[in-house]
Amino acid sequence: MFEISVRSGFSGAHRLKGYKGKCESLHGHNWDVEVFVTSRKLDSGGLTIDFKDLRKKLGAVLETLDHRDLNGIVFFRKENPSAENIAKYIYKSLKQSLNGSVSKVSIKKVSVWETKDSCASYFE
Repeated sequence: MFEISVRSGFSGAHRLKGYKGKCESLHGHNWDVEVFVTSRKLDSGGLTIDFKDLRKKLGAVLETLDHRDLNGIVFFRKENPSAENIAKYIYKSLKQSLNGSVSKVSIKKVSVWETKDSCASYFE
């Protein structure tokens, strides 16, 4: 197996529903995101997937979150916009995007940092 990862980020605001404390009020973060993908085989150029292509796909997903109130996004009307659920949203969206890809890669995990010291990941 081969594994690669790319990192990116976005800025967004959220408020946690049902939370008692400061995070129940609207506040923002500069979120860092890392995506891991795997492949059993390399392409003819010896790549799992071009980093540029993976960054582009991740960028398209993050664009839906950037400079937004996450609570207003349809997915987060049902799911609390916690770091865990943000990782799940990115995972599910990116998985859908990669399914149409020519390369045979599978998304393995998405990690989301709310702060430099606090990270949540989602994988299946």
